[in-house]
Amino acid sequence: MTQISIGAVGVEFGATTLFTDITVTISAGERWGVVGRNGTGKTTLFRLMTGDLAPSKGTVARQTGLVVSLLGQHRDYGEATTVWEAAAGPFAELLALEISLAEQAHALADVHDEAALTKYGRDLERFEREGGYTIAPRVDAVLQGLGFDATAARTQMLTTLSGGERGRVGLARQLVAPSDILLLDEPTNHLDLETTQWLEEYLRETERTVVLISHDRAFLAAVVDHVLHFEGGSAEAYTGGYESFIMQREERRLSLQRAFDKQQKVIAAQVDYIARNLAGQNTKQAKGRRKLLARLPRLSSPVPPDGVMSLRLEVAERGGDQVAVAEHVKIGVPERTLIDDFSGRIMRGDRLGVLGPNGSGKSTLLKTLVGEREPEGGELKVGNSIQVAYYDQNLGQVPLDKALYDVISELRPAWERRMVQGHLGRFGFSGDEAQRKAATLSGGERARVALAMLMLTRANLLVLDEPTNHLDVETIEILEEAIEAYEGTIILVSHDRAMLRALASKVWVLHDRHITEFDGSFAEWEVVSEERAHAASVRASEEVALRRVDEKKRTAHREEKSQADDPKRAIKKARERTDKAENDVAELEAEVTRLTTTLDDPGLYTRRTGVEEAHKLGSELDKLRKKLDRALATWEKETAALESLER
Repeated sequence: MTQISIGAVGVEFGATTLFTDITVTISAGERWGVVGRNGTGKTTLFRLMTGDLAPSKGTVARQTGLVVSLLGQHRDYGEATTVWEAAAGPFAELLALEISLAEQAHALADVHDEAALTKYGRDLERFEREGGYTIAPRVDAVLQGLGFDATAARTQMLTTLSGGERGRVGLARQLVAPSDILLLDEPTNHLDLETTQWLEEYLRETERTVVLISHDRAFLAAVVDHVLHFEGGSAEAYTGGYESFIMQREERRLSLQRAFDKQQKVIAAQVDYIARNLAGQNTKQAKGRRKLLARLPRLSSPVPPDGVMSLRLEVAERGGDQVAVAEHVKIGVPERTLIDDFSGRIMRGDRLGVLGPNGSGKSTLLKTLVGEREPEGGELKVGNSIQVAYYDQNLGQVPLDKALYDVISELRPAWERRMVQGHLGRFGFSGDEAQRKAATLSGGERARVALAMLMLTRANLLVLDEPTNHLDVETIEILEEAIEAYEGTIILVSHDRAMLRALASKVWVLHDRHITEFDGSFAEWEVVSEERAHAASVRASEEVALRRVDEKKRTAHREEKSQADDPKRAIKKARERTDKAENDVAELEAEVTRLTTTLDDPGLYTRRTGVEEAHKLGSELDKLRKKLDRALATWEKETAALESLER
């Protein structure tokens, strides 16, 4: 069933044409990836879909009653004060109804009122019909998947969150909201690798239609089954996943180039004939051909595959074999230790990928390595012959108060004006754009300036902190090719798995204040860490069961306190059985915790027999989980029997 139909749409802002002639049909259940260079109109397309913007040309038709969920850039959480309230915001009316139902039930316990009873029944029916009983589990599951503690989120204040955490709360709010279509604009921003993988699974399993803008190629490859590619002032729709799109895009570009070249030859031949015969015997034929040539629809030249940026990373000096050495290093922030007692070394030619959840200390480690901060203990040294170039994910290396021309000119004072402007032109800043102040640039434009500065360093050690942030897919591909051809040493922090798979030949994993070194590629690390993902999924399901147990315990204890002081023998026996069942559950819970902790330790997978051990522990964990399920069932049965006797 068609949900949104876009026909020959164009958008103009004054004299500027953003795009023209876009035609695409989005049907229920499809998952679309929207890709293209920054500034080509991807976010504007979302505004057309929601109805917030009318097209200058063409039509946008939406299915009657269609509900579209879009995460806005400026997030407003209303009167919500806690993380849980903000995430559950779309259900504010139902949650208020739940509170009202509790108040009505309390009032009806003391007074019989037919009108009040009728209202209570009507409100209760509406609460059930609109899925009121499923709200809390749905919000809890999404918050847990996005890296929050669902229980703590009920009391955690929004004001305590960082910008990235607030972004994840906004994403959670959008995912739980009832809608027919999810419009997601760069949803993997602020997500670490594990959380991104959870989001992939969530989007693959949802029955809703998904349209997402993303520069994360691995994420696109895992999720989408259609691609809309913005290029050359329009957009082309492709059927199939992201990898299929890459092949189709290249075939289409090749076909367009051949057609363009063929037409150019025809035009050149006609122009030559007209020039030679316009004043001669064949003047009539020449004039006829001139008229035909004037009416000929001209094909546009295909967009060159190298795009708007030309990046080459070179090394001025080879440098020594030992690039950096860490000895018993301790790194922290106020009131918190991030890395404790780490020793390791980086050798010339290493391509090191640094992994870890958000907040584990990856960026702080890089800042310490490049000398922007001191370690709290130990020693972290960079070789004397090593020249370091640091790409800061916050783009702090780009001076905002200067014109782009001056930024490059100060790095190369001996260059003539044409050389400075030529260098800026390689990164998409031509003509008068060279005089723009850096403060006026978008995030993607500032990132290109940072890369233009990085290229001039000719350093033999590149320290890259999330270099794909703010960049579009085509620019990321160019960056990846440049890094691949680079002959120096690389330290890379990134959530872009496609880049890590292509570049990282060695991995450091930050986990629980320690760094585990994995002497293999990131692709190999993904394979051997599957058991960790298995352990995490088991642990998540057990957390739900354990919360249910805790609630049962509290209920049982409240019931117990309300009983008489002198219970009968049967009650005593039942309580003994209940206590035993509870102890069995506690022992199994402890064993589950021990196994999941072992499986979650990256150090397990660095041992020669680590993968085999992990498989055995995973099987043991599955068996233990079944035992725990049976123990929970027994405990619930005994608790119910005890409650029945006590009543």
